[in-house]
Amino acid sequence: MKRLLVFLGCMTLLHSCNVNYNSNYPVSRPYPAGNSSGSAYPSTAEVEREYNELRKTYKSETADVLTDLLNDSSNNPKTSVIVENASPCNMVLTISGNNYFKKVPIGAGKIGSVMVLKNQNYKLSGMVCRSVYQSTKFISGSYSVKLSN
Repeated sequence: MKRLLVFLGCMTLLHSCNVNYNSNYPVSRPYPAGNSSGSAYPSTAEVEREYNELRKTYKSETADVLTDLLNDSSNNPKTSVIVENASPCNMVLTISGNNYFKKVPIGAGKIGSVMVLKNQNYKLSGMVCRSVYQSTKFISGSYSVKLSN
């Protein structure tokens, strides 16, 4: 049963990595600029611009993440962080820790993943539609979170 759940999770991860040019799924909507009150958080338009720029150069770590999930990786110094974006908005996830900083573009309805060193604190943050997500986690093994608006 556990293998089936891991297999289904991996299939979901692989499915989210498909690039569907010229398709209507998922629908990416442009967002109006947020308020100009000098907020510490970027507007949805700024997030959308950053997402589109990052998507051009981002290198996925899908193979390493799948290896981590499917194999006994207890001796590996790295582990996977998987974030499912269940919202209708594109987002940019920022992961930072001790000597580590990475921005991950995650499309609407897609899954993003990275490999990080085990047994460290990481700050995860991003904008999901008009909501701010911030969390600090001590990551010692595979970590997964689902975000929605």
